[in-house]
Amino acid sequence: MKKDPCYGCLGRCPRRLYQTQDGKSGKFVCDSAMFYQPWAEEYYGEWNDVPFYATKLCDNYGLDTVAINLMIGWLQGCYKAGILTEGNTGIPLSKVGSLEFIEALVTKLSLRYGFGDILAQGIDKAADTLGPSAKEQVKLAGYFSKPGYNILYGPRLYITTGLLYAMEPRTPIQQLHQVSNLLHKWLGWVNGIKSIDASTDAIRAIAKRFWGSKIAADFSTYEGKALAAKMIQDREYAKECLILCDWLFPIMDLESSQNHVGDPTLESKILSAVMGKEVDEEGLYRIGERVFNLQRAILVREGHQGRNFDDVPPHCYTTPLEWNYFTHECLLPGKGGEVISRKGAVVEREKFERMKDEYYHLRQWDVATGLQTKAKLEELGLKDVAQDLAKRGLAV
Repeated sequence: MKKDPCYGCLGRCPRRLYQTQDGKSGKFVCDSAMFYQPWAEEYYGEWNDVPFYATKLCDNYGLDTVAINLMIGWLQGCYKAGILTEGNTGIPLSKVGSLEFIEALVTKLSLRYGFGDILAQGIDKAADTLGPSAKEQVKLAGYFSKPGYNILYGPRLYITTGLLYAMEPRTPIQQLHQVSNLLHKWLGWVNGIKSIDASTDAIRAIAKRFWGSKIAADFSTYEGKALAAKMIQDREYAKECLILCDWLFPIMDLESSQNHVGDPTLESKILSAVMGKEVDEEGLYRIGERVFNLQRAILVREGHQGRNFDDVPPHCYTTPLEWNYFTHECLLPGKGGEVISRKGAVVEREKFERMKDEYYHLRQWDVATGLQTKAKLEELGLKDVAQDLAKRGLAV
């Protein structure tokens, strides 16, 4: 493997080029690279090229590797429990981790062939067709309603990310990175890494500029998190429209700036230069807000029921946080910048619902239902969308 950064990149991305023993090569990075590695190493007993082939299979068929990883866990659990067999699935369930297994799973799933037609509905619905025992295996497999909903960025730790997850149909990784990447730097400062200047004071100053308030960086409270979530979403949707690198933008911290606070106007300056007309920071966020609202309208039209669907998985309310991959002690800045641990925390339902109230109010949506208002959609230049939703009884 070797680094394979985009042209002109400063080289911060973990993107890698992988080459197999038979000369095949391609992208191999992050979860898409690693999702099949533990399975393959357990099956073969050593590192090999199979995880790369698994990644390429999923890429070629357009599959989410996080969802596939969780599906593998569920299939294996059902197989060991005697719920599924190789005969009734046509998948070599005794060979999880092998190239033969992942090829069979991915092709059957993607082509909806045989048992793959059931799997293509997602494992929640697949388990419904198989009965209570299969549904119990869903919980044991660690599948929590939304693909990719894992402990790396979960709301029991970061609080703010609860709203980011709840409003999206899939893992909003760019939004999650805006929270986690900054706090990883802070954790390095806490651990005494001299090259990191992300002190608690710097984090609080950055939070005020990028998330709307200093208290947004206090993870002992739900206060300030609704505004932070809205600002993160609007900024990230605009950034994605510009196709700016997730590892470089937004530039939230700078060693050379006052208080180490970065510059949130850079994206709007890039857009202004390209368009040949001035777009300020607020104008950029307005673009992101419009795109976010358009997606929300599509989701509602296709069956998303507003407030009732804007939720985090049940385990977040009931199962205390034990550890996190990045910080086993679950350390974060707390009140006044003190170092606190979120270990043992759960999402507090009443506080989460109040945070949603504040969020809907900031979005100028209907607080009771979580549905968009015609007035807000029209304000964003989405009058035709507002009219269509209103006809369907889906806009207030």
